[in-house]
Amino acid sequence: MEKELEHSFVTNLEQNQNIVHKICRLYTNDSESHNDLFQEITIQLWKAYPKFRGDSKFSTWMYRVSLNTAITLYRKSKRSIKTSDLETLSFKISAEEYDDAVEQQLTLMYSAVKQLNDIEKALVFLYLEDKSYKEIAETMGISEVNARVKMNRVKTKLKKILNP
Repeated sequence: MEKELEHSFVTNLEQNQNIVHKICRLYTNDSESHNDLFQEITIQLWKAYPKFRGDSKFSTWMYRVSLNTAITLYRKSKRSIKTSDLETLSFKISAEEYDDAVEQQLTLMYSAVKQLNDIEKALVFLYLEDKSYKEIAETMGISEVNARVKMNRVKTKLKKILNP
């Protein structure tokens, strides 16, 4: 049973790891912090995986755990991220190489988004992932109306940042 759970987790994580990379990109400024946050999110996903009931899609659940981990760590310390030792876990995950050059054109947008607070960042991230307001609300634990109102405020704020 443990091996089956582990296999299922690794398969799901490998198929959806770009979600975690994007969140890491949003909440970190360098590759070392990115890798540390990726590792910590992976550990938190593994710890929470036995509680995943399948009520929502794996990716939706993964967004929620990943964003909550990133926000929690971001609030604790904006400079350094404390991580757990990945070596204590018995499985290895094949990671795709993260190619920063591919996202260079997004640098301006990322710098604007990084000026937002942590909740606003999460909203923008889910919006840019083409999530419906229903999915955003479910992931963030807020009402759909609240998600729409917050997103409209964030859009206005980003326009002011990008076009002062």
